[in-house]
Amino acid sequence: MIIDAQAIVKHYRLGDTIVRALDGVTFQVAEGEMIAITGPSGSGKSTLMHILGCLDRPDTGRYVLAGEDVSTLSRDRLAQIRNRRIGFVFQTFNLLPRLNALENVELPLLYAGLHDAKDRAAEALVKVSLQDRMYHHPNQLSGGQRQRVAVARALVTDPAMILADEPTGNLDTRTGDEIMALLHALNAAGRTLVLVTHEADIARQCRRQIRLRNGQVTADEPVSATDGDERRIPDFAVGVAVPCCPSPSRTGVLPPAAKSGI
Repeated sequence: MIIDAQAIVKHYRLGDTIVRALDGVTFQVAEGEMIAITGPSGSGKSTLMHILGCLDRPDTGRYVLAGEDVSTLSRDRLAQIRNRRIGFVFQTFNLLPRLNALENVELPLLYAGLHDAKDRAAEALVKVSLQDRMYHHPNQLSGGQRQRVAVARALVTDPAMILADEPTGNLDTRTGDEIMALLHALNAAGRTLVLVTHEADIARQCRRQIRLRNGQVTADEPVSATDGDERRIPDFAVGVAVPCCPSPSRTGVLPPAAKSGI
């Protein structure tokens, strides 16, 4: 079990008002799942993402990540867990503009004090077909290429799971489909993915949806593979696997979309 969240509560005070951002959220995610967390604005998605990503701690409740209870750990220990066990992919890419693609992907490894950071970062960029863009800065890359750099950065530490917050939100439909194909390929290779999204068509590409409203889980159900157009998975994502970096024991190939130069 990668995620075991039990009765998670997180409240905020805004003046004299108590905002119940999360109010008893309980669910589990098994290793290798690809799930979507959905809900309207103000439903608690962002707060839950912060807790799942060890960016914040619940007020009460229990959160076990990859077998370790992280609910009450210190901020320093949470930072270590973020670096080693969680890969983040953000809507706005969160790349440092003064660093090139290789240097951006290196960062998590440098924070971890690893000496082979450059080699491993280069390998991660090869996996997402950006070997010819390693020394380009973010402003020299397209939106799709910047998101591929973000995916490479998420993979480079070989995390227990990837947490993607609106990963296609800033991309056009075609480029978004190609990024989703890459995420499907990672999942096919055994990587656990948790997507936080408000886009119904993106959520329907996952195997399972957890819906939030007013800080509570209102639905937790599988997405049927027989829903036809209700579950639109790009053709080029089917049967494709991408090896997870940097583990040498996993093998696979990139999706055809990865060669399109996005």
